[in-house]
Amino acid sequence: MMLSNKSIMIKKVLQSTVFLLLFFIFQSSAVSAELPDFTKLVEVHSSAVVNISTTKKPKMRKSFSHDFSGGDKNEMLDELMRRFFDRRGEGSGGFSEEDESHSLGSGFIVSKDGYVVTNHHVIAGADEIIVKLSDRRELVAKVIGSDKRSDVALLKVDADNLPVLETGSSEALKVGEWVVAIGSPFGFDHSVTAGIVSAKGRSLPTENYVPFIQTDVAINPGNSGGPLFNMKGQVVGINSQIYSRTGGFMGVSFAIPVDVAKRVVEQLKNKGKVSRGWLGVYIQEVTRELALSFGLDKPHGALVVEVMKEGPAKGILKQGDIVLEFDGKFVKNASALPVLVGSTSIEESIDIKIKRGGVTQTLSLKLAELPSDDEIDKPVKKSIKPKKEEKVVLGMDLAKLDDAAKKSLDIEGGILVKSIKGKTARNAGIERGDILLMLKDENIDSVESFRILSKDLVVGKTYALLVFREGSARFLTLKIEEEKETKKEPAK
Repeated sequence: MMLSNKSIMIKKVLQSTVFLLLFFIFQSSAVSAELPDFTKLVEVHSSAVVNISTTKKPKMRKSFSHDFSGGDKNEMLDELMRRFFDRRGEGSGGFSEEDESHSLGSGFIVSKDGYVVTNHHVIAGADEIIVKLSDRRELVAKVIGSDKRSDVALLKVDADNLPVLETGSSEALKVGEWVVAIGSPFGFDHSVTAGIVSAKGRSLPTENYVPFIQTDVAINPGNSGGPLFNMKGQVVGINSQIYSRTGGFMGVSFAIPVDVAKRVVEQLKNKGKVSRGWLGVYIQEVTRELALSFGLDKPHGALVVEVMKEGPAKGILKQGDIVLEFDGKFVKNASALPVLVGSTSIEESIDIKIKRGGVTQTLSLKLAELPSDDEIDKPVKKSIKPKKEEKVVLGMDLAKLDDAAKKSLDIEGGILVKSIKGKTARNAGIERGDILLMLKDENIDSVESFRILSKDLVVGKTYALLVFREGSARFLTLKIEEEKETKKEPAK
């Protein structure tokens, strides 16, 4: 029996509808299969995540004392001042109390007998630390050790048979991999958030010894010190900081790699403090222009701008050296070097591959232990007065420095930039008050020596110029422009 055209059309529509339904069902199943399931991870491991609360006791503040006898003219003011200050000391024997301050953070248990890891900034300055367990027990914690430079702290509570988290490898972590955070944002215990690894090896302006893991996991105040998990349920990082313009989460979070944290925790547990390697140099980033001027095919390495007089690199490294490899490890950029140095043993000699004067060579030295921040000399801005001798070279009005000025600045040589008169210096970013120290790997001892060096410079080519500014040295790139040199004529 022949089907009508209408029946055939209805049959085709039904077939198409069934096909589309099956397609969407399979597509939905495929998407569901690709999305991770965090439920098992949270069930198994959240019990080892703790809430940490700290208390800073009030400090006694002494009231002001003042002789209020100001004569008849100031009698009313004196009385007001007396009443104000007397009230502030009322009932406290001349002292007034500030309110107790409290803060919240997170942490996680790393041993059954009660060792807990958190951030240094969570417990810094605290008079009392309370660790709240998942079974609602609240235990007083003792600080075993805390390291400001890595922002890692180790605590101990008096308990046994506690749940413990397993640590993984942050080195094996891949960008794009799923990660999970458990912590106490705003005091909400055991909150779970998830995201992916956005980047690895991030350096932050105030942190020199941690190659941070960047994630888009929602981290907020109170998450600090909590664990960052991979999908195996292993801790791969410690949530530490967020980038925010509002104080809340904006999609950029930073975690301390667990490989770094484990080394710190081991030293805190054994010694109560952390020892790091110290090279004793100030460094800067190698830009594209600086790479060109130093003969590198691309920007990489760390450029040495100053060698400390009491540091282990004294007499071995020089200003203008570019550190390419440290102890066999490639130095990608300037921020990578402190991390490598800080994690290296101070008891053995290590090899450093550098580029000096266009030539690659390998040097050996033994690191010292990194001093405290107070023991490291900080750059200090000092003002100096030049001698009256003045000359103009490369668009700069230059003057000689006397021995007293060099001694006060703790430098050996150099000439002072009195003013900028040409585009070569202006485009290089040279400023009035800068001191020129080195050009083309040659020290600048006088205006005349700088003039001689400048005669061999090629128009359109870029050169590295070491300047001293506000207490520290830095390299600038000097691209030679076509300009006439001006000379001062005597007054007639």
